[in-house]
Amino acid sequence: MTSAEPDPRAVLVMVSGGGLLDEIRRIGAATECPMTEPAPPPGRQAWTRARSIVLDSSTAAACVRERLPRRPGIVLVSEGAPGLAQWQVATAVGAERVIALPEEAPELVRALAQRPAGGGGGRVIAVLGGRGGAGASTFAAALACAADNLQRTLLVDCDPSGGGLDLLLGIENKPGLRWPGLVVEDGHVSADALHHALPVANQRISVLSCGRGTAAVELRPAAVQAVLDAGREADDLVICDVARDRGPTSAAILSCADLVVLIVPAELRAVAAAESAVGFVSSHNIRTVAVVRGPAPGGLSADDVSDALGIPLVAHMRPEPRLCGQLERGGLRLGRRGPLRRAANKVLDALFERVDASDSGWVA
Repeated sequence: MTSAEPDPRAVLVMVSGGGLLDEIRRIGAATECPMTEPAPPPGRQAWTRARSIVLDSSTAAACVRERLPRRPGIVLVSEGAPGLAQWQVATAVGAERVIALPEEAPELVRALAQRPAGGGGGRVIAVLGGRGGAGASTFAAALACAADNLQRTLLVDCDPSGGGLDLLLGIENKPGLRWPGLVVEDGHVSADALHHALPVANQRISVLSCGRGTAAVELRPAAVQAVLDAGREADDLVICDVARDRGPTSAAILSCADLVVLIVPAELRAVAAAESAVGFVSSHNIRTVAVVRGPAPGGLSADDVSDALGIPLVAHMRPEPRLCGQLERGGLRLGRRGPLRRAANKVLDALFERVDASDSGWVA
């Protein structure tokens, strides 16, 4: 496992004091608890996926400044009895307990032995096109349709220029919350409240769509991050249709995704455009795979596209029959055996294999 791949079994330890760190390492060795020691502040992937987190006051303050989300299983340690400053930063970071070392070492042993109750088990998939018109929005919606019998699904429209995922799914007239009406307070959103407020497609998919025309909205990274954090904490499968603008919002989504899916038509110019997109995506997330979409007018194979881009191929799909007419009349309805369904299932298989495997290396 590389340092870029967070281990969901490990405790994240970020302690600056040498004496404290030695004591925590001793306890970890005695309890056979795996630990990782990244430099603070950690990436959101490591923060959200870790089994538990152990901080001291200075590293906790760095995490607060980074606006990392609250989550279960945070412990703040102090050398000797904690003072007012330690209690204040513990409250700010969302620590569940403050433990004085070495006096309360048994308390830390018990804390490390427990797996936090509650959320943190949700997954995030980011979908974007290698070029404009690649079909990323349609594929994001297809993923949600394919996954709606696996776990609670939240489909998030993060491309204000895309026309709206509610329109693509044929629910544009359904009442419910859209991005322009979402208010994010203190960087936090309730996933349950979201699911109750959003319009629903196919009876199971909650859709947070962008508005159109004067209702369009500029998506801010903090607001999008709050939605993704809420979904992950509530064990949702969150699927994001990501804009190709390479701005801070797209970068934030890519950085926290468990899997990034790049949709690339099997055309020479599309591959050339996608090479630039791969550079941006890979700088934020190494878990990037390609879905190659036919037809291939010049005879490019899916393997040719994957090799040219330097990212693994997860699926190659033929054109979906009657798709354009379907989208014009009532919205996307996924067939049981069509190309979109099969490609979406392969992506979901890759997601769950790679997130759940004890060895987080790539699956060939």
